This record gives sequence, structure tokens and C-alpha cells, in this order.
Amino acid sequence: MKYLLLAMLIGITCTSHAQKKITAKQIQEFDSYVEMVRKQWDVPGLSITVVKDNQVIFKKGYGVRELGKPERVDTQTLFACASTTKAMTVALMGMLVDEGKIRWDDPVYKYLPELQFYDPYVTRNVRIRDLLTHNTGVGSTDFFTGAMHIPVNEMFKRMVLVKPSYPLRGGFVYQNIMYSAAGRIIERLTGKLWSEVIQERIFTPLGMDQTAPKRGFIKTENVTRPHYKINDTIRVIDYGADSEIGSAGAVWSSADDMSKWVICMLDSSKFNGGRLLKPETWAEIFKPHTMFPADEYPTMQILQPNWRTYGLGWYQHDYKGKKVNFHTGSLSGLTAITAQLPEEKLGIFVFGNYDHAEVRHVLVYKAFDWFALGGARDWNSEFRTLYSGLAEKNRENVADFEKKRVLNTKSSLALQEYAGKYVSPLYGEAEIIVMDNLLSVNVNHVLYAKLAHWHYDTFRGPYQKAWYGKATARFNLNVGGEVDVLWFDGMEFRKAKN
Repeated sequence: MKYLLLAMLIGITCTSHAQKKITAKQIQEFDSYVEMVRKQWDVPGLSITVVKDNQVIFKKGYGVRELGKPERVDTQTLFACASTTKAMTVALMGMLVDEGKIRWDDPVYKYLPELQFYDPYVTRNVRIRDLLTHNTGVGSTDFFTGAMHIPVNEMFKRMVLVKPSYPLRGGFVYQNIMYSAAGRIIERLTGKLWSEVIQERIFTPLGMDQTAPKRGFIKTENVTRPHYKINDTIRVIDYGADSEIGSAGAVWSSADDMSKWVICMLDSSKFNGGRLLKPETWAEIFKPHTMFPADEYPTMQILQPNWRTYGLGWYQHDYKGKKVNFHTGSLSGLTAITAQLPEEKLGIFVFGNYDHAEVRHVLVYKAFDWFALGGARDWNSEFRTLYSGLAEKNRENVADFEKKRVLNTKSSLALQEYAGKYVSPLYGEAEIIVMDNLLSVNVNHVLYAKLAHWHYDTFRGPYQKAWYGKATARFNLNVGGEVDVLWFDGMEFRKAKN
């Protein structure tokens, strides 16, 4: 198989006689297509790599690392892998399975006894496999990273307070905290930090020299900035804090390095004459393990697959009779997606520096058609229609909420009576003070908002970080007419006694 490197890091390969030859014209047209859709989706910068038959056939950066600055994105620019990190954590767990240190169906309490669930039955019966398939039945725990900065051990202690949405293995609830638990188990079995293990067992063997296990480990200045649309203007926003749950989504990498990871995972985990996993362990990772609901991904409305499953760290569905493995990753202002057509030995990775830049889905299915399956479906038009419709629906929902406001009402109490400290064993602490005739709310020194009276005992206003939108606080009074409970964007706190 011959490999020819074209200008601007565009790759082209001549495949075997049994497969369709990829031409320079195809590569050039795909290059133009990527730039066209990037601009149409208003993404400041992105990078992409496409691999086929264990070779990079296309790899390039587009746009800028930060709006208003000249530095261009290239194939060495670092972006957030976000939840595409999960597949790497699964691979690390698979290595420990291969070494006989753990089994997929071992009970979690054997390795992590401090992780207790609301239902003692779940605590005793949840398995390693359940952590990796979002199958524990536990309700959403996104607040652990969105509304507080606490050590992961404290998160585990609070899990006993999180009510289930389903029985164990009774429904799919996407969770980051369970991958944090998997990471902690990896640390205990190896005696090393997860960041050290992933460096030693994946990044170094694969030659992923630019990749960092967390943003705080990055040494280069060739790093993108996150972007978000605020009041119809795309702006640079702050990086999020390096998460305590790194094994769920903390890796930063580049198109260059992710090319190596994509090739490795397409080729049964082989690399440079070695392999990360035994063939049977690699196969176990990509076996369907549970179903995921159609509303988990809006794209399913367009794709209409016959089946939808989740492996170990990978979503799966069918497309044109072929199995697709994929996973997205999203942090505030940053996106990623990885996808495979294993039967065609085709893989793709796309990074973007704009919040929920869903052009990533366009590029995946365009690449599948362009380089393997054929067809001229207008993915760009279909996905833009889908996501613009969802955005409009979101605006309608906000407008409908605002219409529920009852005008010309007064709060039950003077503003100062709502001030004070509020506590929750699950959600932490909220401190409220009166400032400039507004309620200034501080939740765990992470979320800040200034709220004006909205109606009755409900207050509403913008978060300090504008990209978070608006916050809503509702107060309940006790029989004595005093503030008793604060509901702040779905989190319940009780007023502390003086």
C-alpha cells in the first residue's frame, strides 16, 4: 500500500485491488467540503483526521485557535477529547482484565467499597461492566462537576443520596461519575494515578507525544480556546476547571495523535508490532452490551437506524447495513467526535472549538459515504435543519417559561429575609446576600448569579458566566412564614439555622 503526503497535510492512499481507489480529486474535494461546512456552522476552528486500512488518508486543521487572533489550527493543535476519553479508560481496564487483575463482571464494592448507592441491592450487585455501560440506573449526577468542585472521594460518599431513575440495568442514564469510579479502580489496581497509567500504557506506546491526560499537563502553546454564542455573538469563554473525574473526559490531544489512536482501535488494538489488548478483550469492548434510547442523540432522527446499542465506552448503530462505533465529547465551548466503520477499516476523529459544533456529525457521515460507502446524501442540509429546529424549540421553551410569569406580584418577605446560608448533604452550600436590591447567589463558590424578583417567591437572573444562561431560585416558606427551602435550578437546599 502506497502512501503519498500532499500539501497541507492531506493524505491519499492507493488501496488494494479489492477496494475502491481513493483519488487526489476525492481528497481535494473533501478538503473543500470541510472548509465550506465549517464556515456555514460558524466554527472558529477545527481539525480532522480520516484513516483507512491502517493509513492516514486525510488530516488537516482549519480556521483559528482563538477568534480575534491570527494563530491557525493545525494538526498539532490541542483540543479537548472530552468524553471520547472514556474509550481510553475502557482500554486501560481491558489491559487489567488481560493481566488477571480484574474481571468485567466483578462486583464494584470489591475494589471500591466507599461507592455506596441509594439502593443497597445496587451497591452489592453493580458490576464493573455496569460502570462502563451507563447501566446502573442512577439518576443524573452532572451537578458533581457543574455545581461544585469536590474531591472524587466526596462524590462517591454522596452517591448514596442520589435516587435511581431505573432499577439496576433497567435503563440507560449517561454518567460521568461511573467512569470516575472506573478510573479510581484502575489506580488501586496499578498503584499509580490514572494520568500516569494512561500515559504509560497508551500515549507512550502509540507515540502520542503531544497528548496530555489533563489540560494542566499541557506544555505547548498550540492549544485552542473554547467559544460560545452569547446574545447571538460568538465569544471566547473561560476554560472549565480540570475535572476531578479525569477518566471520564479530561484528555487533550491533536489530530496527529488521534490518528494513531484511531488506527490502533480499528486494528484490534495493534501498534508497531505489539498490541494493547488481547483480541478477545478488544472484541468484548465492541460487543453490544445494552440499548440506548433514540432521544440520547438527536442525530438518530435523521439516521433512523434499525438498532442502537452501547458497547464498553462506544455508542453503536447500523448505517447502510454496516456497524458504526462512535462517541462524542463535549465541554463548554469545545467538541469532539470519533467514529468507525470497522468492516471498511475506516475511522475519523473531529475536534471543534465551538460549543456543540454539530458539524462533527456532518463530517462523520460525509466521510463514511465519501471514502467507503458511496452516496450523495446532503448531510449538511439535513443536520443543519435538525439542529436549527432544536435551537428554535429551545427558544420556544424559554419563551413559554417566561410566559408563566405572573406580573404585578410581590414576594412574601423583604429581600433580606431570603438571605443567608442554605445547605444540602448532596448539593453542598449556597450563600445568598442582598446586593444592589438583587439576590446575589453563590453555590459552592462555583456558580454565581444575581437574581431579581420574578413572581411570588421566585427570583430569576443571569449567571455570572453568561454562557450558563439564566438561573431560577424558588423559595418555600414554613408554617411560621419563614424561608425554609431553596430550589436553585433543580437543586434543593435547606436554610441553615442561625
